[in-house]
Amino acid sequence: MKNIIFFGDSLTAGHGLPAAASFPARIQEKLDAAGLPYRALNYGVSGETSAGGRQRLASVLARHAPAVFVLALGANDGLRGIAVRETVANLRYILHEVRRQFPEALLVLAGLEFPFDLGPLGLPGLSRYAQEFSALFGQLATEEGVGFVPSLLAGVLGQPTLNLPDRVHPNAAGQQLLAATVWARLESLLRQAA
Repeated sequence: MKNIIFFGDSLTAGHGLPAAASFPARIQEKLDAAGLPYRALNYGVSGETSAGGRQRLASVLARHAPAVFVLALGANDGLRGIAVRETVANLRYILHEVRRQFPEALLVLAGLEFPFDLGPLGLPGLSRYAQEFSALFGQLATEEGVGFVPSLLAGVLGQPTLNLPDRVHPNAAGQQLLAATVWARLESLLRQAA
C-alpha cells in the first residue's frame, strides 16, 4: 500500500468535524472505490502556517514515505498577513525537501484565494496583498513543475450552507466538495502512475 500524505492546516484536518468527515478521509473512500492501492494519511494541523509546516515536515517524512505528497498550507499565512515571499519560501522548501528525500513521489500543491475581500475597507495594501497571495500558488506550481489544484475551496468559500458557523471552516458537506476538487486532479495523476 502506497502513502498519500495530505500536509496542511485546519482545512485538511477537518476542524470541528469527526476525522471521517475530513477531505483526506473522503478521498480514501474514492481510492477504495476505484481500487487504487493508496492509503490517505491526514497530516493537517489546525492553525498551522507554512513556517510551522516547514518545521514539522521532517518528523512526518521520518514516519511515512510518500508516494504522493499533497501540500495544502498557506491559509493561516494569508489570515495573518505574512509576507508572500516568506510563504513562497516555506512552501518551496517543503516541496524541495520532499523531492530530495523521495524523488519518485508525485507532488501536488493546493491553491487558495485570499479568504476575504478586504480592499473596500480602505486599508492600504490589502487589495494588492490579496492579489499577490492568490497568485503565488499557481506561480509556484509552474516553477516547481508539480501538480496543481487551483482553488482548494472552490465552491465552498463564502457559502454559509457549506461552512461551520465560524464561516471559515468547511462543514461535512463542504469537506465533501474539497475532496471532489482534489480528487479531480489527483485521480488522473494516480492512474498515470499506476
